[in-house]
Amino acid sequence: MINCATDRVEQTRELAAAVADEVGDGDLLMLVGDLGAGKTAFAQGFARALGVEGPVTSPTFTLANRYEGRLVFNHLDAYRVEVLAEAEDLALPELLEDGVTLVEWGDNISPALPGDRLEISIVLGEGDDDRLLDIACVGPSWAARRARLATALSSWRCDPC
Repeated sequence: MINCATDRVEQTRELAAAVADEVGDGDLLMLVGDLGAGKTAFAQGFARALGVEGPVTSPTFTLANRYEGRLVFNHLDAYRVEVLAEAEDLALPELLEDGVTLVEWGDNISPALPGDRLEISIVLGEGDDDRLLDIACVGPSWAARRARLATALSSWRCDPC
């Protein structure tokens, strides 16, 4: 587990950009956290680092947005997915074939997600903009990149938080 902390929204976006520098085609990221924890801010910083231009908003009602950058960025929101069978409507296998996929509220559909993924949990800290991020490298692909990712996130590390 890589433990990180930010104290401004822009720092959360910068941390996400550092993560984006470590992703490749076919990668999956699962974001979890309460409402207002910073999942969408993370997605915005991630998208910006991938070269996505224009606004990035949470696809709460559309369930999925697709953006073009140095990699295709598939941005999903599983907040409204109430039954695991609804996850099939997201066409996850097809999305994972092209670009990088980030799923907000991924814990709602985690059994439907591949086991090789980066899991990021964001929780509120003591201050209004403080966030604690626990980042877990799950599966062989991410385990192989853990040391490189930990180095990329060294500016935000707080072991233990």
